[in-house]
Amino acid sequence: MSRLTTTGRSRRGEFRNASRTVEVSVGESVRIVRELQELSQNQLAALSGIPQSTISAIENDRVNLGVERAKVLARALRVHPAVLVFPGWNVEEESAA
Repeated sequence: MSRLTTTGRSRRGEFRNASRTVEVSVGESVRIVRELQELSQNQLAALSGIPQSTISAIENDRVNLGVERAKVLARALRVHPAVLVFPGWNVEEESAA
């Protein structure tokens, strides 16, 4: 699971850290991107050539996404594969490790 932390604007227009962090799995990131594009699993299956049952298993974290599937789904969803594989990547936090 990866953490997504958002920022928001205060009433004065200044950015501030969000008070809530959301854990997002790889499967959830696939589902979120798919739903944001208003695609059904069947539609994504048709665009990607990946069976709907496999897409369902990925979204429910029963099957690992894997590099090749990530590339295929990313092309179909028109996003970079990293969006699907590393949904909560924090450059500052990771570079300090």
